[in-house]
Amino acid sequence: MSRAERSAPQGRGELRDRPQTARARRTTFRATLLRNELLTTFRRWRTLALLAVLAAVPVLVGIAVKIETSDGSSAGPGGAGGPAFISQITNNGLFLVFTALAATLPFFLPMAIGVVAGDAIAGEANSGTLRYLLVAPAGRSRLLLTKYVTVVVFCLAATLVVAVSALTVGALLFPLGDLTTISGTRISFAEGLGRALLIALAVAASLIGVAALGLFVSTMTGSGIAAMATTVGLLITVQILDQIPQLHALQPYFFSHYWLSFADLMREPVYWDDLTKNLGLQALYAAVFGSAAWARFTAKDITA
Repeated sequence: MSRAERSAPQGRGELRDRPQTARARRTTFRATLLRNELLTTFRRWRTLALLAVLAAVPVLVGIAVKIETSDGSSAGPGGAGGPAFISQITNNGLFLVFTALAATLPFFLPMAIGVVAGDAIAGEANSGTLRYLLVAPAGRSRLLLTKYVTVVVFCLAATLVVAVSALTVGALLFPLGDLTTISGTRISFAEGLGRALLIALAVAASLIGVAALGLFVSTMTGSGIAAMATTVGLLITVQILDQIPQLHALQPYFFSHYWLSFADLMREPVYWDDLTKNLGLQALYAAVFGSAAWARFTAKDITA
C-alpha cells in the first residue's frame, strides 16, 4: 500500500472529526462563559450583601415571633394564606419558611433581582468591559442569554437562602413535626419539607418576569445605577397599581398579581388555578421583555 493510500483514510477521519471538534469547542466555550459569569456575579460584594440581607429577614421574623409569644400569646393574625402563616410558627417552625417567603416576596426578593438584573448589561457598559465580553466567539445573543440565565440562577439562590435560613431558625426556636395545612388536614413533616421545596421553587419562578424586565432596562442605558433604580422603581409602581381597586380589570396582567398564590401549595388538595396563571404570566413577561432586550441589545451601538 502506497503512502498516499495509507494516509487517505486518516485524512477522511480528520475531516469527520473537525465538525465535532468545533462543536465541542463551542460547547466548552458556552459552559466556560456561563461559569465565569456565575462566579463573577456571586463573588461581588453587592451580591453577597443582598443575600445576607435576605438571610437576615427570617432571623428577625423568628426572633420577633419568639419574643412576642414568650408570654404564651399567639403571633399575628389567624386565618390562612400568605403572611397569616405567622400565626402557626409557634406550633411548627416549618411555617417560618412560608412566612419568610411571603414577607420577602413583595419587596426584598424582587428588589434583589432588580439590582442584579439591572446591572447585568449596564454595569458592564459603565465599567468599560462590555466590548471585551463581545469578542468572538461570544456574540451578543449568547452573552445576553448567559446574563439572563445567571439572573435566573440568582433568583433560585436568593429564594433558597431565605428558605434555608428560615428552616434553620425555625428548627432552633420552635418545635418541628407534623403540620396542619390550610385545608385543615394533617401531613407529615417529610411531606411538609417537600411542600416547602415546591413553594421555594414557585417563588423563584415568580421572579423570572422581573429578571427579564430588569435585563431589558439594563440594555437601555449605560449606567448600572440608573438601570437598577429604574427596575426597582418599576417594581414598586406595579405593586402600588396592583392595590388600587379601580384597576381591577388590569391587575391580573401585572407580574406581581399572583405572587402569593404559592400559599395554595399548602392546601389539600392543591389549588392549581392561580399557580398556573402565575407561571404562565411569568413566562409571558420573560418572552416579551426577553425578546425586547434581545432586539435592543443586538442593534445597540457598543461604545464601551
